[in-house]
Amino acid sequence: MYAVISSGGKQYRVEPGETIHVEKLDVEVGQNVRFAEVLAVKTDTEFRVGTPTVAGASVSGTVVDQGRGEKIIVFKFKRKKQYKKTTGHRQSLTAVKIAEIIA
Repeated sequence: MYAVISSGGKQYRVEPGETIHVEKLDVEVGQNVRFAEVLAVKTDTEFRVGTPTVAGASVSGTVVDQGRGEKIIVFKFKRKKQYKKTTGHRQSLTAVKIAEIIA
């Protein structure tokens, strides 16, 4: 059984027991979180796709960690103009362990 959820403008394929990293959620470590935007659910017998979400479906999990992702280097360069600029970005992430999928 798996589900496709939407969080932070991105879509994630989740299964019970796995840990996913989503964009930062304002939830403390150890608290439960519920994702109501379920786009698709696959059970043993059927596959339901929502328009845009599946009615009555939700995914629940527990926040495991609040952290940051890898640093991304952004380098801008224009030849013959002596222009160089280096910046970086490091995204704040929340690790969520998926507990159950309610179809």
